[in-house]
This record gives sequence, C-alpha cells and structure tokens, in this order.
Amino acid sequence: MEFLLALAVGVIATPLVAVLARRVGIVDRPGPLKTHRRPVAYLGGVAVFAGLVVGVVSLGRVELLIPLALALALGLADDLRPLPATMRLAAECGVGVAAALTVPGDPLVRVATGGLAIVLVNAVNLLDGQDGLAASVAAVSALAFATLGGDARSYGLALAGVLVGFLVYNLPPARIYLGDAGAYLLGTALAVAPALTLVGPDGARSEWSVLLATPLIVAVPLVDTAVAVIRRLREGHPLFAGDRSHVYDQLVDRGWTVRGSTVVLALAQLGLAAAGVLAAGLGAAGALICTVCGVLVVGVVVVRGGFVASDVSREE
Repeated sequence: MEFLLALAVGVIATPLVAVLARRVGIVDRPGPLKTHRRPVAYLGGVAVFAGLVVGVVSLGRVELLIPLALALALGLADDLRPLPATMRLAAECGVGVAAALTVPGDPLVRVATGGLAIVLVNAVNLLDGQDGLAASVAAVSALAFATLGGDARSYGLALAGVLVGFLVYNLPPARIYLGDAGAYLLGTALAVAPALTLVGPDGARSEWSVLLATPLIVAVPLVDTAVAVIRRLREGHPLFAGDRSHVYDQLVDRGWTVRGSTVVLALAQLGLAAAGVLAAGLGAAGALICTVCGVLVVGVVVVRGGFVASDVSREE
C-alpha cells in the first residue's frame, strides 16, 4: 500500500513542482558541465519528500522527517546559490547528527547512520549527473532495504514508490531534475534505512550483518564517488571541482546511450543489492566476507575498465 500511495504522490506532485520551479526560475541552465541544451526545472526533491512522508507517517516515526527536511533545505539553498564547500560540509555534518539522533538503535547504529548520511549526501549528489540515474539507483537500494524487513519495509516501499513516480518525468530526456535538494534528500533517506531494518517484528537480527552489508546495497554511488576521488587525486585536480568523467560519463563516451548507461548501472546496483540482502542474512562474518569479495570484484572491473585513469580535461 505504501508503494502505491507514494507512487501516486510522485506522479501527481512532480509535474506540479516542475511548473512551480519554472515560474519562480529555479531551473538548471545549460553550461560547460551540463548535457542538456535548454533549462530544466529543479525541485524534484520536493516531490520525492512529499512521497517519502507517506512511509514515515505510516511508521509513526515523524521524528525522521527532521533530518530529511534539513537535507532538503540544505540542497535547496545550494540550488538557489551554490554554497562554499566548507559551509556545505558543516551543514552536512549537521544533517548527519540529526539523522543519528532520530533513528532507533544503539550508539553503534546511530554513529554509523550519521557517518553514512554525510557520505551518501555527497555520493548521490555526484551520481546525479545523468537523466534518471540517481533516482533509478536509489529506488533499487530502497527496495533492497524494504526486503530486509522491519520498519524499513514500509519506509523503503514508500521511497521506491515515489521515485518510480518521479522517474516518469526524469528518465531521458528529463523534464525535471532532483536538484541538490533531491540528491541530498536521497542520500539522507538511504542512510536512515539500515537502522530501520533492525526494528519491528520481522526486522533483521544482527546489526553488524546489516551494517556490513549496507555498502553493497548502496554500492553504485559509493563506487562512483571513490573513482572520482582517486582519479582527481592521481591527476592533481581539486576534489570539489566538477567534471564530466564520472563512470556514467565514461560509459557514454565509449558509445553507450544515456538511457543505456543508466540501465546498466541500475542493473549493476540490482545485482550488488541482491548480494547485500543475502549477505545480511549470513551473520556478521558472512556479511563481511561477501562485502569484501564484492569490493574486490568491483575494484577489478573499475581498474581493468580504465575508469580511474580517464582524461578529465573537461573540468571547470
């Protein structure tokens, strides 16, 4: 039920916020690092937030709206006027603290949630450079967390549902973007999910197994961010400078269509998330082994594919 309700919210709210964005001028204009040729509405994150409320309210955990709303507000401020990197990082830490204080669980789970929120806010934002990509990957991860059960079932289904509704308008050629507001919101929303799998009558039994399996469930944004950081360090480029040499950009440069590269990365996330769900049921040791093996396999693919040694001459 949560999936269908959130799906309806996404389908109805997304075009409405797109109209609002265009009327008030909150649009992404073409530029050196942009792939679109006409202004595209932002504010997709507002529609996603509206649908996610369905899952949060159905759980009776309205306190979770605090970090989610803070992430949305931070991203919106960044959309309206790009924030200095230090100010943005400080604010992201605030979002992480809010997430840690509002999720259920012991100190380990809370600390892990806060740290994961800071990482995923940036990782999803970096992934959100291609039509439909961040929303597709996040929807797959949300469904994986829902599969683990506990309170994450309703929450994950609602997040996946609203993202599917949003994707109706976000698949290439996109008519609306998540914007920083949506990317920061998704990063925070995914960071909260592991803690929710641990509470409820059918929740996961081992916090260690869930936490150790989580990197597989959100692997694609983490891998893309790791590749970007390694590549920029190797070539002496600033870590916070934008470029068009992310994994998805490189796939397009090698002949893939935008739609095709989005599909292949979403499928990659599906496979890794399925491995993460299986790993979470194997106990801490099993989850650790599966995650390490997954990291090694992905690392070989990334290195052999030359993704960390690409030319980044298109930097700002």
